[in-house]
Amino acid sequence: MVKAPRGIRHRTRKKMKKSVREKGAVPPLSLLMIEYSPGDLVYIHVNPAIHKGMPHRRYIGMTGVVLGKKGKSYMVEVKVGGKKKVLYIRPEHLKPAGGSITLETAQEVGGSA
Repeated sequence: MVKAPRGIRHRTRKKMKKSVREKGAVPPLSLLMIEYSPGDLVYIHVNPAIHKGMPHRRYIGMTGVVLGKKGKSYMVEVKVGGKKKVLYIRPEHLKPAGGSITLETAQEVGGSA
């Protein structure tokens, strides 16, 4: 037998699946034009039609804190197990989580914001 390939998007058939009504649709401009400020809580919701700035499949569905902006992407800190990780994610793959934390708390969480 041949060894199965282990690409970056393997085992994502259901995680990155769009519903029938969403297929082929680009994200609405209102979602792309949201400006996040440091301390905002965001929900990582991957749009599989856009591959640029897409986070790894293990981070899908997580909630993180925006630390800042770098180019077109946002620096988002998520907690994985006991560690804090900083991800660079484009706004197409983010949704507002409906909350925020203070800048001081964001600096404690992320170091420098």
